[in-house]
Amino acid sequence: MKLVSIRIQNYKCIEDSGEFTVKKLTCLAGKNESGKSALLQALRRLNPVEETDQEFNVLMEYPRRKLSGLSEEDAEQAEVLVIKCELSDDDLVDIEENIAPGVIRDRRVIVKLGYSNVREWDFEFDKSKIIPFLVSKISEISEDLKRDALGFSTLQELYDDLKSEDELNDGQRELLELLENDFPNNDPHLAISRLLDNLLPRFIYFSKYETLQGKVSANEILSMIGDESSPEGSERIFLALFDLAQTDIMQLQNAQGYEARKVIEERLSNRLTDTIRKYWHQNQDLKVVLTRDDADQNDRHPFNSGHVFHLRVENLPHQVSVDFDERSAGFVWFFSFLVRFSQMKRIYGDKLVILLDEPGLSLHGKAQNDLLGYIKEDLLPKYQVIYTTHSPFMIDPNNILSVRTVEDVTEDGEMLGTKVSDRPLKADAQTLFPIRAALGYGITQSLFIGEHCLLVEGKSDKLYLQWFSKRLKKQGRTGLDPRWVITPVNGIDNIQPFIHLFSGNELDVAVLTDFHSKVKSKVNNLRESKLLVSERVFSADQFAEQEEADIEDMIGSDFYFGLVNRCYGLEGAEMIQTQETEGHSIRVVKEVEDYFNDKLKQDFRHPKLAPYLIEHEGEFQDVNGLCTALKRFEQFFKKVNALLPCPVDSASRPE
Repeated sequence: MKLVSIRIQNYKCIEDSGEFTVKKLTCLAGKNESGKSALLQALRRLNPVEETDQEFNVLMEYPRRKLSGLSEEDAEQAEVLVIKCELSDDDLVDIEENIAPGVIRDRRVIVKLGYSNVREWDFEFDKSKIIPFLVSKISEISEDLKRDALGFSTLQELYDDLKSEDELNDGQRELLELLENDFPNNDPHLAISRLLDNLLPRFIYFSKYETLQGKVSANEILSMIGDESSPEGSERIFLALFDLAQTDIMQLQNAQGYEARKVIEERLSNRLTDTIRKYWHQNQDLKVVLTRDDADQNDRHPFNSGHVFHLRVENLPHQVSVDFDERSAGFVWFFSFLVRFSQMKRIYGDKLVILLDEPGLSLHGKAQNDLLGYIKEDLLPKYQVIYTTHSPFMIDPNNILSVRTVEDVTEDGEMLGTKVSDRPLKADAQTLFPIRAALGYGITQSLFIGEHCLLVEGKSDKLYLQWFSKRLKKQGRTGLDPRWVITPVNGIDNIQPFIHLFSGNELDVAVLTDFHSKVKSKVNNLRESKLLVSERVFSADQFAEQEEADIEDMIGSDFYFGLVNRCYGLEGAEMIQTQETEGHSIRVVKEVEDYFNDKLKQDFRHPKLAPYLIEHEGEFQDVNGLCTALKRFEQFFKKVNALLPCPVDSASRPE
């Protein structure tokens, strides 16, 4: 079960957030004091991991300015959470095995929770399927009992009829037991609600992020093994180190002899080092070292008896190691975060929603980006994650539609409280600042823009357009108007952020993109987004005369195969020939990739072809397929040039 949308009301500074959608990863972005923390604190109450977070408290949490004049009874009836969820295939199987196949009409269900602290479910179900399914489960049932049972429209009627019998036969007794065991109060809604309660993921909320210490008493940490109720702290996180390293702590504690202990220590240290290097890109020359040493009797309690675990970090270029506590605050926080979350699956399983309140505040901007990468790579495959931030480096410019803006709104002098919006670029300037900064940073790293921007996916696309435009102009035909600045944006995912970022600059924007199964929905979404009129979004299939196409398909297989053969030096039997793929309609790049994999047993790197074409221009003056390719590119150039304010004869303009 996953969360689809959320509405929070009557909680602290939130009078009514409005309904907002959530995704697998959702970022709540807003300035300080906007209500971001309150949103997560309310949400965790739905099904919290911690027992202390179980109940709403009217006196402490109902909005103070609304509490005056409101009766306690009315306040306790107020709703706080209204959440739409979507059932997974496994969820449906679980319900149908217990209630009836096809009983749930809609995967979307709604769960509500308020100050009464009783969850209520709202869903569509077909009660007519339940009694026939119950009857089918009876091992020995007479035709009379089946006919009688199927004649009832409700479970209550069936139950009352069975209870009225003076003596029950085996079939009746079995049917009555099913009703009593599976349907409390003969209420199918209640029975399904209880199943949904079990399917609802648990919520874990983090606002205080405990960090590791460099030295921990073995006696203290061993006392926590098997006791999940023990308080959180550095010792609990230290215990998670061994989970992260996939090693039982007792192996190190019980190791006898120097060599045996050293083997385990080095194995632990290597695994921890590999993990931190995978995600921490600020310094790849660090080595994490975990050791077990005898306690120093002169040390303070509890480090003066038994064994002591030490965690140190070596800086290899400087040839020095320091206690973990002495590393930078950012490194200590990041490594502690990785260690803490290594325990999540073991303790809580996969049914979990993680709520992170302002994670990574002590991290450098690039390290925050590393943290975001860890969340996407390691947490998202298992969990749904909702986090708050006001940092641009914790906002993914390639997934800007997962951002929800949070504002404390006052309108016409009336305080409306915290509002959440699905439209990430419709908010006040301070709220938008980190979002715009994220978009700007993500896009302007490699862009040069002009008044008229033709957006393409990659550098190869730019080179191909330039080459064919130049060739057409030499023949006195229509090439690309030089007012167009060809701008590679490194993939279709960056096109929307680019347009959002520069939408206020009065730029003239057009797009040329690939069109195949992996990006069709993205191209269609772009055309339907109203960021650009659909006539400004060109795709290669419009000119390549096939359903799926890249810019290489505009070039065509004849010309492209010749380019491949020359670029890779293929001769004789190794040359890729047009007839090899005659009659196929798949993309030409895919054809070549398959040819290289199946026949040449090597990888095909298509980005190297465009630079080769530019560098060896004289070798492609008159090759097979050139005429067809020029015709297709000229068709595109005419259409895109027509979008300019005053179309000109580009054939006479210099490149």
